Amino acid sequence: MAETRLDLSPALREKSIGLLGPALASATDLMLSTKEAHWNVKGPNFIALHQLFDVFNGEMGAYVDDLAERIVQLGGHAPGTLQAAAKASALPAYPPGLRQAADHLQALAAQTGALGALVRKGITAAGDDLDTADLFTEISRGLDKQLWFIEAHI
Repeated sequence: MAETRLDLSPALREKSIGLLGPALASATDLMLSTKEAHWNVKGPNFIALHQLFDVFNGEMGAYVDDLAERIVQLGGHAPGTLQAAAKASALPAYPPGLRQAADHLQALAAQTGALGALVRKGITAAGDDLDTADLFTEISRGLDKQLWFIEAHI
């Protein structure tokens, strides 16, 4: 862990880094899944879903960046490769070869719900690291909103 002048103990910083790492990997996984859905969706609601998935992808990109930056702020290393994300993601795998809108919606709902549960656990587990808890809260709110949008199409 790199040295920093943050007024958080090394133990608390290490704990937060341990919470943020799986969230970063899982958020990266979901970010890539939203792009998969955006590129491949077919069906009568194509344009609405194509745009919905693209907006969701943009939000996920911002969350990935915020999670990675928080890890580095705390003195950790933010793994950013596809291989690292695949190895550490806590999400169910996105099924390969999906084309139909209903299938993409179901797969994204499952992943979004799983990531929402993961970050909600992080809110309380962050303890005295209120900034990390706040980041998890922000992501949780955004995921709940996106899940609502997705489930409205199911």
